[in-house]
Amino acid sequence: MALSKGSETAKPKPVMPWKARISITFISTITDAARRSNGTINRRLTNLLDLKAHASSSPVNGVTSKDFTIDAENKLWFRVFAPAVSPAAGTLPVVVYFHGGGFAFLSPDSLGYDAVCRRICRHVPAVVVSVNYRLTPEHRYPSQYDDGELFLHFLDENRMVLPENADVSKCFLAGDSAGANLAHNVAVRVGKMGIGEKQVGNSGLRRIRIVGLVAIQPFFGGEERTEAEVRFEGAPLVSTERTDWMWKAFLPEGSDREHRACNVSGPNSEDLSGLDYPDSIVVVGGFDPLQDWQRRYYEWLIKSGKKAQLVEYPKMFHAFYIFPDLAESSQMITQIKDFINKKLAQ
Repeated sequence: MALSKGSETAKPKPVMPWKARISITFISTITDAARRSNGTINRRLTNLLDLKAHASSSPVNGVTSKDFTIDAENKLWFRVFAPAVSPAAGTLPVVVYFHGGGFAFLSPDSLGYDAVCRRICRHVPAVVVSVNYRLTPEHRYPSQYDDGELFLHFLDENRMVLPENADVSKCFLAGDSAGANLAHNVAVRVGKMGIGEKQVGNSGLRRIRIVGLVAIQPFFGGEERTEAEVRFEGAPLVSTERTDWMWKAFLPEGSDREHRACNVSGPNSEDLSGLDYPDSIVVVGGFDPLQDWQRRYYEWLIKSGKKAQLVEYPKMFHAFYIFPDLAESSQMITQIKDFINKKLAQ
């Protein structure tokens, strides 16, 4: 049967609550306006419109928070979220969280990320540490990975910044979108620390032990245009036009998207077979243009001999977890809780 012109050009769209649709459209519009053709970003505009949440020593939804600075010049700081639980509950796992934003936008005190970390903190429960890192294009690869690794070493040597009931020997790396990419690469770096050494697990870190990784809709890509990228061309936040710009702003000068930081499971990928890489959970949305790359990442982990769990939400779009009114957003938090608790029970 011949297709009409309208059916040829129609693109599948997720069903979004009006609040989510307005928010996603607003964020896409602002980031589009802030991205300049010369590869720079209008930080004055993004700083003006990136709504912030302040740390609070008084519980907000059952969670307190406090900020700490490691390197003010490089804007390396972090926010610690602690749940209001009874001391009788025992020790709590630590979740080190890296925010998304294409390596170019947002921070731990962005309103949406403050809320996401509070939800994880309260529902798991866990002490959540949300890390701020340098942004591109002012700071290209590997600055973000350097900051993530530096943070872990700082935490390893400064356990006192966390609540007394935080157990850093039960540490999970987590992140969404670019933050999940960052979490993966930090996990690789930690795994490499142990090569040729006799320490048990996560060598190079004295107190911290990375026992799991939570990758929420990770930001990966490549030169190829996947079926999902074509099908969802023009999608908010992560259309190919936007992601191409972000990769060009992030990757080293002269690199293409086959670089291992982008095409993580491609021809230039790391060899994970000999690394102490943590068990992982990978979250995928059915309306996310990046989903094919995310599934390849999961399959690559399995082929590399690592334990990984794939969780799919067929009706969800990129960054759905920011919206607590969505049933799938709450389901994802429960999936993360179950993954963490299962690891702790082993």
